[in-house]
Amino acid sequence: MTGEERPTTARGLSAWTTRRWLRVGVAASLAVLALLGAAGAWVLGRSQTISDDLVDVRSPAVTRSIRLESALLNQETGIRGYGLTGAPEFITPYKQGLARQRTESRRLSALIDGDSARMDDLRAVQAAAATWQRRIARPIAAEPPGAPSDLATERAAEGKKAFDAVRAALSSQQEHLRADRQRARDDLMATLSLRNWVFTSIAVLILVLAALVFEGLRRGINRPLEQLGTDARLIAGGDFEHPITPTGPADLRRLSGEIDFMRRRLVRELAFAEEARLRLDAQTADLQRSNAELEQFAYVASHDLQEPLRKVSSFTQLLQRRYGGQLDARADQYIDFAVDGANRMQILINDLLDFSRVGRMHNAHQRVDLEKVLEQTLSALSVGIEESGAEITHDPLPALVADPTQMGMLWQNLIGNAVKFRRPGTAPRIHVTAAREGDLWAFTVTDNGIGIEPEYAEKVFVIFQRLHTKDAYSGSGIGLAMCKKIVEFHGGTISIDADHRGGARIVFTLAPEPAEAPGLFDLPEASRSDLEQAR
Repeated sequence: MTGEERPTTARGLSAWTTRRWLRVGVAASLAVLALLGAAGAWVLGRSQTISDDLVDVRSPAVTRSIRLESALLNQETGIRGYGLTGAPEFITPYKQGLARQRTESRRLSALIDGDSARMDDLRAVQAAAATWQRRIARPIAAEPPGAPSDLATERAAEGKKAFDAVRAALSSQQEHLRADRQRARDDLMATLSLRNWVFTSIAVLILVLAALVFEGLRRGINRPLEQLGTDARLIAGGDFEHPITPTGPADLRRLSGEIDFMRRRLVRELAFAEEARLRLDAQTADLQRSNAELEQFAYVASHDLQEPLRKVSSFTQLLQRRYGGQLDARADQYIDFAVDGANRMQILINDLLDFSRVGRMHNAHQRVDLEKVLEQTLSALSVGIEESGAEITHDPLPALVADPTQMGMLWQNLIGNAVKFRRPGTAPRIHVTAAREGDLWAFTVTDNGIGIEPEYAEKVFVIFQRLHTKDAYSGSGIGLAMCKKIVEFHGGTISIDADHRGGARIVFTLAPEPAEAPGLFDLPEASRSDLEQAR
């Protein structure tokens, strides 16, 4: 391998993902295990074949050869005894030996069928036995019993020589069969040794593969993940400048790179957030100064503006009483305009002061029974209620931790509006409900008045927003805005039920526990311009 090939190979391996490493490792392991498995199967088959040959062929062949030898010896013993004595009982062993010879020869031939060398040995034994039987055994057996056979005496030497040939053939056959059996045993032992070696190799290889897989997982996955976890903990601990070093396979390096990219982006976001926080702190300081100025304005409005306004109102009223009717009609109209403007200006300033005091001056939270607060409100509005013939009903109302003054202002504005915005010629019918919804109490104030169109459902809660002229309905347009501020100060929301028909339905919620107080003078920017116009 050249020096130029090594970096290429290294770069190629470094681009491998975890999945690819696992695939290659598993494929290589399976290939090696398959080869060893095939070798083990072959060894098992080979040892079974040799064992079957040894048990079913070689050992039985030696046994059959020994039995064949025993049958021939029985024949020789019977013929010799019959030839020497002529006693007929010696013929029986001879005949039994013949039968056993045929049986053992047939069985031995079946065992060694296909083995030409052993078949030659069997044929040599059979040929030697046939020669001895033709020349000695059958002629002597044919002699009449009762007297020794002269033929046995004549052919004694020939008979001994012929049977010695049979013994030699049997000895050679048995020697060859025993040698074959021993070779089969040696082959079996060698095969068993090979089998043990193969399976030992398989076990060792499995252990080695397991160790390699464990080490590969540790180095390729666990160690990079541990390094990544260490880097992540350092970053989570506040060291956002700590870089994440990509290690391991390609996919883990990509993951580390993506996390490092996220870290860098987080650093940028934190820098931006810190800058935004500094700007917000500056804006908060400006807002505090603005609130302080608004507080000063409220003080001026409540003290300094009241006195000159009272003077304007008093002198215009004196002018109206003293000179009313003495001047022309246009002068009287001008005087009426001045008196009316001064009175409306005083009402507007008082309403604005009440609005600014919500959550600032009235902030004494205590246990408040809304039943009693509603009764006090109805008593305060009794004149308007009697004049309009209003009928006011309500469900049982709960007791909450709230500011009692603000609760009174809330009911007074809601009930007062329901009475004021009634249909001409129709007595007001007002009903108040209360129900627990989760952590909040939900209330509704329903009337049969002129109602509120859905497109104005949000506008009515903006300060100084009026849906009718002051000639049609009196007021400064601040009542529902004050209700909204009171409800939100007590942790709830307020809205118009746009689906209700035949009047208006105000829906609002209140928290059973005190809420955080809003700003000292929470007046929307758009409403300040309205205030300027009103002035």
